[in-house]
Amino acid sequence: MDGACPAAQRLKDAQLIICFNRLILPRVAFAGDQVKLNTSPQPSARGAAVPLRTLAALLWLSPGLTDRRAAAEMAANASAAAAAAEGHNPLALVFGVLLIVVIICGNLLVCLSVITERALKTTTNYFIVSLAVADLMLAVLVLPLFVYSEFQDGVWTLSTTVCDGLMTMDVMLCTASIFNLCAISIDRFIAVSIPLNYNRKHVDLRQTLLLSATWVLALAVASPIMFGINNIPNRDGRECKLESDDYVLYSSVCSFFIPCPIMVLLYCGMFRGLHRWKEARRAKLKSSIQACRKLQEAAASLPPLASLPPPLPPIIEREPSDVPGELPDLPPVEQPRNSEYKGSIPTVSFAEIKFDPNPHRKKRAKINSRERKAMRVLPVVVGAFLFCWTPFFVLHIMRARCHDCQIPSALMSVVTWLGYVNSALNPIIYTIFNTEFRKFFKKVLQRCCS
Repeated sequence: MDGACPAAQRLKDAQLIICFNRLILPRVAFAGDQVKLNTSPQPSARGAAVPLRTLAALLWLSPGLTDRRAAAEMAANASAAAAAAEGHNPLALVFGVLLIVVIICGNLLVCLSVITERALKTTTNYFIVSLAVADLMLAVLVLPLFVYSEFQDGVWTLSTTVCDGLMTMDVMLCTASIFNLCAISIDRFIAVSIPLNYNRKHVDLRQTLLLSATWVLALAVASPIMFGINNIPNRDGRECKLESDDYVLYSSVCSFFIPCPIMVLLYCGMFRGLHRWKEARRAKLKSSIQACRKLQEAAASLPPLASLPPPLPPIIEREPSDVPGELPDLPPVEQPRNSEYKGSIPTVSFAEIKFDPNPHRKKRAKINSRERKAMRVLPVVVGAFLFCWTPFFVLHIMRARCHDCQIPSALMSVVTWLGYVNSALNPIIYTIFNTEFRKFFKKVLQRCCS
């Protein structure tokens, strides 16, 4: 009898497992960490929502289950059913991998072009390199985990610690991108407003401080996540997001809603300064043309050289012996017309005066031309950034502050993808609008193809 009891109990446990797999699991509906048990024979009938942990506890404490391995098997079956109910998003995986490859290749080319090409070594392009580094880090540290989460249909299956690290890097790198754009606008505004104090050849102390401040301030905005602001009670481990609504407001204002107006105002002031500079240059050119015309008219009114009287003879002629003392050998002040002067007479050519190029001025003109090309690209970069990230930050604020607003998760996913696409747009913009970048990219592609 004693030996038959364990066998009978194992048979009973096996029957319970079969019953659970055949009768209970088909009536289980998983929604997040909730489980709906449909007790009605009709599939459309509603069941009571039971937390997944509660279901596991009920299975564990069931009096009919003496073998804990049977309970573990039931829990594993429930977890597998939940995973099957959630599904996957292969389109997000394919698009995400392509986006990561494009971002890495494009921004690497930007960094290499500025480092290796002498024509691209301008102060503006060093800020562009800093922006490209932020996009590279985003593609390496943030996008793989984000793509994995989107592939799981937005369900986070990793630990909350990894989620907090992802949120920290995401906030810091997105903030660094917009702060780099803001630093570029400050640098350009100084170059236009105070050109004499602007160093176009090398990165000076002011520009070094600007570059450093972008990364330090970006880290400061993201630092509350590292100090545990995301660790709140009853946190849903199946969703990776910023849990504190106050921090969402703080980070959005610091990262986007304060720098963007400053950046737009600086660019407006910069282009107004450029417009005034062009008007002043046009007025100066006009006055120069008028002065040249007056000189031409005055020259035309002068009599011809043949009608001029002959030069006057020298008034005083004195021999050197008449002067007491010793004088250095000097050429006479004026010699008679029939005398001959032996020696080299320096001549000055009008063409040399007018067209002799100053190498420093020519080099400065080249640098100014390069920077003007860069300034044409930057408004397009800023416009693309605002187009890609404004919807995300607006919906981000709405979801945090307006709890009655029903924002679909699919819409949040779309605007998040749109923001990340911006990291791939910048190299494309440089290729279209900047000849030097385009030449370097073509050269690299030709080397790779050959």
